[in-house]
Amino acid sequence: MTRSSVQGDDTQEDAADASERAEAVRGDADNGVGDTPDDGVGDTADDGAGDTADDTADDAGDGAGSDGGKPEVVAARPRRRRRALRWTAVLLAAVLAGTAGAGYLYYEHLNANIKQDALNLGDNKVAAPTPNAAGQTPLNILVIGSDARDSEENQQLGGARETFGSTPLADVQMLVHLSADRSNMSVVSMPRDTLLEIPKCTDPDDGTVYPASEGRVMTNQSLGHGGPGCAVATWQELTGIHIDHFVMVDFAGVVSMADAVGGVPVCVDANIHSRDNEGHGSGLKLEKGTHPVKGEQALQWLRTRYGFEDGSDLARAKAQHMYLNSMVRVLRENATLSSPNRLRRLAEEATEALTVDPGLDSVKKLYDLSDELRKVKPERITMTTMPNRYVGARVEPTEDAEQLFRLVREDIALDGKDAKKKPDAEPEPPADPAAPDDELAVQVRNGTRTDELGTAPGRANAIAGLLVERGFTKAVADPSVLPSEDRTVIRYPSADLEGDARRVAKSLGVPASSVKRSTDVSGVTLVVGADWREGTAYKAPGSDNSTPESAQALNGADDSACMHVNPAFTWS
Repeated sequence: MTRSSVQGDDTQEDAADASERAEAVRGDADNGVGDTPDDGVGDTADDGAGDTADDTADDAGDGAGSDGGKPEVVAARPRRRRRALRWTAVLLAAVLAGTAGAGYLYYEHLNANIKQDALNLGDNKVAAPTPNAAGQTPLNILVIGSDARDSEENQQLGGARETFGSTPLADVQMLVHLSADRSNMSVVSMPRDTLLEIPKCTDPDDGTVYPASEGRVMTNQSLGHGGPGCAVATWQELTGIHIDHFVMVDFAGVVSMADAVGGVPVCVDANIHSRDNEGHGSGLKLEKGTHPVKGEQALQWLRTRYGFEDGSDLARAKAQHMYLNSMVRVLRENATLSSPNRLRRLAEEATEALTVDPGLDSVKKLYDLSDELRKVKPERITMTTMPNRYVGARVEPTEDAEQLFRLVREDIALDGKDAKKKPDAEPEPPADPAAPDDELAVQVRNGTRTDELGTAPGRANAIAGLLVERGFTKAVADPSVLPSEDRTVIRYPSADLEGDARRVAKSLGVPASSVKRSTDVSGVTLVVGADWREGTAYKAPGSDNSTPESAQALNGADDSACMHVNPAFTWS
């Protein structure tokens, strides 16, 4: 069984040659290398010609569900201008750095290199998080990679020639979360064979509608349902996390960017050659100890599964996280990108490799993003893999995964070093005050189901009755919808109903932070969560805000990490 992960986030320190900045771009791209969510790598193509082909065959409708369904509309799809991207390297600073020594025309040339696609192809949207007391909001970026090869260069680097031109699979998926106060960054990787439900997605290019999957399928199928925006929709459905942007980068771009930074130190605890007797493996060959890798050797490191630890995709994810953390330190400590020629080359390669959502479709927008990301120091970067358990040959999220998602949703640092936060300011009074209680319509839904426990019977009726007793005579239970919510929440669809929603919350003792605006509801809707399975007095539960051990957290400043080599892949 192979397991995959996502990787990637990284920040880069400002490295610029101010004397060569062109006046024409000073107002737009500015001067310097912004930091970036990083350079990551998924491995997607996987380690050898045979490996990906086998996985691709397995992926066709594997697991507890079907193949995800056929499109309702089948049209002759024009070949998209999007590369089928497969490495999750974000190195956005590279894009910006290329404006050094260039003029306006070169700036526009770099803009033209960047490809874009729609952000979210699903029907359901997740509301953006509420700003903190200082008016700041967190930033979430999904980094995606695919296993398909759509150019000779990428095919040569990735192997598995039989997959050339096939429907891409999102074998690499990683969420980069930048805290609202910009003090810390969290990265959550998802194994490629995670079983989940893919929502209905509509391709914006030709209108093809991909129905929701019938049961659970592998998460890597989402990219083939209209593009990266379906991977975004799938993540939001699973995690409840609002995603602001996505970024994808291809094989060739990773190789070029690794060259441009001058090499990244990596460590193995024994000699390694990633190649088995059937020819599978990345081909990585290193002696024991720490060595700088760049170019194709860096790509080999990031793709290696055969030879690291137990040969699983989790081991590969660990190696990728080590690489990315090391690159962050190189960029900050050694300023290797001070050469204008090196910066220009990196910018050219990076922009050609990028596909982004419309919110990141220019060098200026990427610079602004990188300027935010560069504020985080390596010691406040935490890389994790979504906790999971086996379901046959595949995996599914565990309770620990939901804990991890909650920490991200609530903007709680995964390194446990959050400063004591100021209490959120009292929300401004709503523009439209609450209606009288007896005129205020409320729908109540039972969302008490959990992974371990079934739905607590009668909760919607019980709480609707409680509201009626308290004067909300138009409160009714809605038995047609049985959502699953860890915590009780009150949602409202528009500003004119905010006062009503707050009034309901106050009457039940539900905290104001649990009142959320959402287009998923048509009126004030109370979802009784798993924290209120019995009784009529609501008590907000205490929170365990620690990162689960099963997330295998790795700190960005840890320079002692070294990959364990499987004895079957060593040499002397």
